[in-house]
Amino acid sequence: MARDYYEILGVARDADKDEIKSAYRRLARKYHPDVNKEPGAEERFKEINHAYEVLSEPEVRARYDRFGPDGVNAGAGVGFQDVGDMGGFADIFESIFSGFAGGGMGGQTQQRRRSGPVRGDDLQLDLKLDFREAVFGGEKQIRIAHLETCEVCSGTGAKPGTRPRTCSTCTGSGQVRRVTRTPFGSFTQVSTCPTCNGTGMVIEDKCDACNGKGTNQVAKQLKITIPAGVYDGLRLRIPGEGDAGQRGGPAGDLYVQLTVNEDKEFQREDLNIRSTITISYLQAILGCRLQVNTVDGPEEMTILPGTQPYTVFPLENHGVPKLGNPVSRGDQLVTVLIDIPNPTKLTPEERKLLEELAKIRGERTGKGGLEGFLGNFFHQR
Repeated sequence: MARDYYEILGVARDADKDEIKSAYRRLARKYHPDVNKEPGAEERFKEINHAYEVLSEPEVRARYDRFGPDGVNAGAGVGFQDVGDMGGFADIFESIFSGFAGGGMGGQTQQRRRSGPVRGDDLQLDLKLDFREAVFGGEKQIRIAHLETCEVCSGTGAKPGTRPRTCSTCTGSGQVRRVTRTPFGSFTQVSTCPTCNGTGMVIEDKCDACNGKGTNQVAKQLKITIPAGVYDGLRLRIPGEGDAGQRGGPAGDLYVQLTVNEDKEFQREDLNIRSTITISYLQAILGCRLQVNTVDGPEEMTILPGTQPYTVFPLENHGVPKLGNPVSRGDQLVTVLIDIPNPTKLTPEERKLLEELAKIRGERTGKGGLEGFLGNFFHQR
């Protein structure tokens, strides 16, 4: 048994036209195949459409209320067209789904065709940054190719001194309607006007500079600001630098996709920067002060006596600035590696001193030799 159409749309049997339309818009947006990829969503979408086809037309709804599904399905092969071609659906579908294309990159592929202004397409540019450029930001020169409004015709597409005229086929609406009469009533089918291609206007004398398109492809140099603290994969939006709109519509935006090159010395970890230094075993034993490289330049760091391998020393405020708040910075975390010498390459004087040190510490050097002694000293095996 077929489901009740009122139940499908979730409305009462005495719901008015606006309530039915509102319920349909909500459900169509939820179950549209371009939006909902769950199993069964497409069938649910078709069910919702059919229910709305019936309940949105007063005469068809009256037959359904009186005779049920049999009273309307008998003429389905005669009067009903595919979803999207029905006159009662054209405006609703455009108002619900025209925004889906505009939300993402390249976003105007499903732009509504109307005689009014149309927003230009968004563009994307890939930009590579060095590690320090991402940390500190700065200005970058980029080159883009985008559509700009034709200066000769000011975007009308018509030769100077002429103007586009209203399409006589559709009287400027961009649509043509065809009424189909069936034993169950009249139905209106709406389609894009073939004369003006949905724009509502016809250009008789095309502008020579843009061939009637109203826009031209132009290469442009831009200076953009890279904020301090950007990271790999971040996308910056440059408003109004996409393709020009049509018929006075606003330009799209330019999105700059950032890729940060790896650095040989530094690795980023959130707002912190990691690096390593290698010191001698004597520096580790006795402690020392030495200079280490940071993104800000050389900085002096204190190595404490008895420092063990892989000890991490923080250098405060030498990390990455917080995006949007460059005053706040992370730290540089310096990992210490210790160069333990090969005993076979020690000088006689070095060997003698180390053996004396081993005796003082009460350690034998026979098993494992001095290498074992040094390994024990630094907790290495």
